[in-house]
Order: sequence, then C-alpha cells, then structure tokens
Amino acid sequence: MKVHPKVEEVTRSILAAFEEGRLPAALAQTFLNFSDSPCAKWSISNRLIVALNGHYDARGFQQWKGVNRSVRKGEKAFHILGPMMVKAKEANPDRGIKEGDPILVGFKAIPVFGYEQTEGEPLPHESENRQFLEALPLVEVARHWGLDVAAGQYPGTLGYYVPGRKIALAVSNLSTWTHELVHAADDRLGTLDQDDRIASEIVAELGGAVLLEALGRPDQSDRGGAFGYLQDQCAQDGRDLLTACLALVERVHACVQLILDQAAVVGESEPLLGGEVTFAPEQVEGDPQQIGLF
Repeated sequence: MKVHPKVEEVTRSILAAFEEGRLPAALAQTFLNFSDSPCAKWSISNRLIVALNGHYDARGFQQWKGVNRSVRKGEKAFHILGPMMVKAKEANPDRGIKEGDPILVGFKAIPVFGYEQTEGEPLPHESENRQFLEALPLVEVARHWGLDVAAGQYPGTLGYYVPGRKIALAVSNLSTWTHELVHAADDRLGTLDQDDRIASEIVAELGGAVLLEALGRPDQSDRGGAFGYLQDQCAQDGRDLLTACLALVERVHACVQLILDQAAVVGESEPLLGGEVTFAPEQVEGDPQQIGLF
C-alpha cells in the first residue's frame, strides 16, 4: 500500500514535536448533550449496567411515557439497582445516626428499558447530536465498513470501538473520532492486536493525529493531548514513548492510507494537491481524545 508523502511528512513532524516538547495544550473535553436523561444522575455502577446492555440512555416504563415514548411490544427489561432506605427507629451515636435519619438497608432491582427499545417522539438532544455525527469527516468510511456510529454516555471512556460493529462517541471532538476510526482501520487490516493494547492505542492515537493533520485540521489533532495520553500508556509497561511510536510507524501509515483510500472510493473526498484528499470546513465540526478499545 503506497503511502502519500503528506502522511509521512505529518508523521515526522508530530514525532519531532514529541521528542522536542513543542506541544500545544490539549483540547478541552466537550461532552455531547444528554443532560435531560435520568441516566446522567445515576451511579457509575448503574450507568455501566446500561452500557453493558448496549444502551446509552435507559429509563423506567413510566419515565419513557413521560417523554412521549413507549416501550415496543415484546421488549424485555434489564435491571439497575436502587437503594432501599428506611428511617432509623432510634439513634445510634456510634454510627452518627439520629432517630428518623434515612439509613440504607439493601438494594432492589429496578426494571428499565434502553432508548433503542422504545419508539415515539425524539428526545430534545437527539437533533443536536445527530447533526454532530452527520458532520463527522470520513463518517461514510465507517458506514461503508458496516459500522454503526453512535453517540452516548459511556462511564470511564470518551469513546470506544467494538470490532466489526460500532464506534461510539461521548465527546464532540475530532481527535476522539479519528482515534476510534483508526482502530477500525487497524482491525480491517488484520493488525489490531488486542493482546498488546498499548501498541493498539499508540497506533490509534498517533494515527488519529496524523489523519487530522493530513486533512488540514491541525487545530483538532491535539498533539499535546496525544503526547500525554501515550506517555501514560507507555509508562504502564515501561516503554519509551518515542521508541514505541517509531516501531509502529508503518502500521500507522497503513491505517491512515486505508482510510483515505476508502474515502476516495465512497466519494467523501475531493482531489487535493498531489492527489491527496481533503474535506471542506463545513464537513468538519466538533472539538479530545483518550479512549477505549473494546
């Protein structure tokens, strides 16, 4: 696979910046809007239960009716945990409890349904988040590969890639998006190594930054954030950051080139000087990175 000279040039400049410390501040994280969801106020454990069941928003039967949506016939509930509280019948000074104070005596299972199990009127945030997803550069590449591109709240991560199935985003910045898209390209090339998660994260993070700068979006590539993230990843395994990056440059280039080649095939690109691809500014929106490979 031939790699465009622009991609090689961008990679060299990023690695030089890593080595010399010429790095801008990381982008601020801009989370997608789900403030109207009761999930946003649930415990991390309950939000994790929702995510593990494949949803980003879940509510009880009556809660969905309250926003003019109904659970589809035949859908089965899953359960979150709710605290069981009673009033203390007597004071317990040793535990700092006064008579009448609420005390936890256990938990109960509460049936809920995910958004995808319901139908009805759209939620207030849906239009805004859908517009963000539709404006993502290269989104048609992911869809051509059969991937669902979704937005949601995902405890402990800003986004993730489910091999062969889905890219999910919780923030509206492009560096998170390209990170996950590079994971997908790595997977299609057969080089995604889930036994070496750190190497896969280096490829995705460095590849995402290279991809954005090759597309003319250095303002979104977040070199500073990428450096900090990869430095933390390498420290976990005692790896030298620059050495680890250099060892994976060919794999990074292959992923980036596959994405650009696919963009040309699906028609989501225009010829650039030298035969490269680029995107109009109005096609690229959003504001950082990190993330999980599932």
